[in-house]
Amino acid sequence: MPDFELENSIDGVVAGIDEAGRGPWAGPVVAGAVAFLDRNLAEELLNGLDDSKKLSAKKREKLYEKLFEEEKKGKVVIGIGEASSREIDEINILQATFLAMRRAAEALKIRPEFALIDGNQTPKNFLCKTRTVVKGDSKCMSISAASIVAKVYRDRLMAGLAEKYPYYAFEKNAGYGTAAHIDGLKKHGITPEHRKSYKPVQLYFK
Repeated sequence: MPDFELENSIDGVVAGIDEAGRGPWAGPVVAGAVAFLDRNLAEELLNGLDDSKKLSAKKREKLYEKLFEEEKKGKVVIGIGEASSREIDEINILQATFLAMRRAAEALKIRPEFALIDGNQTPKNFLCKTRTVVKGDSKCMSISAASIVAKVYRDRLMAGLAEKYPYYAFEKNAGYGTAAHIDGLKKHGITPEHRKSYKPVQLYFK
């Protein structure tokens, strides 16, 4: 389970940063940034935060809402950043992920003095000092929170896109290459939300 050990070892405001959506064939890549200003949090967060991939969708939704409730109380600051499918095609998914992370950090109402970033790759030209943390979303509370923010925000965004583009089951697959998504591509071709630089998508240009 994640804890505050890493945050407690660093002076100043520390933000955790994680992304969602590197693998899907459609939609933006989204990053979340979360900094805890007060560790006296709701019990639901202290005991429930974890790697978003280990949690059910229902659990993630509850934690997401609770995080924003704590933000209203001044205990947490939350930032969200996106890089569009067009930007992914223009600069590649890794650089687009870094761009989304920078945007998420810049969206925080309080500028962080340090960022803990999930993974093993550091974005260049970041607005503060950084440290990468492999599997940080299961070790570090702020990264865990950021992973939930990014995942739930992106899932909701893709559900919204499903209303505009109803043939690809985005509300269920979040843009990943499922059978329903492939069936939609075969019958209807690509949308402006598809990542044209991804080889599987290139098969269905019309």
